[in-house]
Amino acid sequence: MVETLDKDKKIQILDFEKPIYIMQEKIEELKKISVDTNMNYNSEIETLEKQTQEYKKELYENLEPYQKLQIARHPSRPNFNDYVHYIFEDFIELHGDREGCDDRAIAGGIARIDGRPVMLIGTMKGKTTKENLECNFGMPQPQGYRKALRLFEHASKFKLPIITLVDTMGAYPGIKAEETGQGIAIAVNLKQMAKLEVPVISVITGEGCSGGALGLAVSNKVMILEYAYYTVISPEGCASILWRDAAEARTAANALKITGDDLLKYNIVDEVIKEPLGGAHYDPELMAKTLKTSLLNALDEFKDMTGEELKRHRYDKFRALGVFAQ
Repeated sequence: MVETLDKDKKIQILDFEKPIYIMQEKIEELKKISVDTNMNYNSEIETLEKQTQEYKKELYENLEPYQKLQIARHPSRPNFNDYVHYIFEDFIELHGDREGCDDRAIAGGIARIDGRPVMLIGTMKGKTTKENLECNFGMPQPQGYRKALRLFEHASKFKLPIITLVDTMGAYPGIKAEETGQGIAIAVNLKQMAKLEVPVISVITGEGCSGGALGLAVSNKVMILEYAYYTVISPEGCASILWRDAAEARTAANALKITGDDLLKYNIVDEVIKEPLGGAHYDPELMAKTLKTSLLNALDEFKDMTGEELKRHRYDKFRALGVFAQ
């Protein structure tokens, strides 16, 4: 971990961000010299700060997909609990799949957003190794998808709009997960989500990989954060298949069209939500405020639709994916 200009927190610097950190160090060094020598370097400091900010803005506005992927995977990126804290009120978590297991990789329950009751469901990642072990690094097992399905059905019964927050590298690929019906659990979720008669809004907040993400995202509106990604396979997985070399992940990321602008262009997502400069982890509270506005707008968009209209909207949306004219 290395220190940023914010003295109250330490944030891991990614490789492509190192020039910013070097410039920040020079500014801090000049400030120290100014204090130690009692000489006025305010003009020089102001110039360097302006140059740093301009460089930082240009850098983040021109990131390539693989660099955005690194931000999406940042260990300090806000997780499900952070968004619950900043956006929702009166969250009551509902546990278990009613078959004997409570998969901590998926969390969900009843909450309010700006006073409106909703069913909130999301994948869970930790901030520490201990937390990640508890939630299996955000990779759900079949029991997690069955828990989500139970909450979907509960929401539909009581006419609660559903919000899902997705940040997963994919469903857990272990032998035990396959033995207990991983593929079937995801497939059932896809089928049942398509039938829900309440609004379903999904946000890809970090990683959105494969069926593990789609199992929570058959929605009326799919949104994605600016530096998040959404893909049928991870760039590393794609590279290992096509080139037999995971080191080609950068090439794969560029080819897969996995980030917001490309996904919006092809109608895979419906909205790209702006992040604070540098990524959501630099200002989680501001990120949550922006996300809350988008969620409230989406709830307003679908609040007057009937159950049949919502199902038809969802059906038409997903049937149109991949359609193109020559």
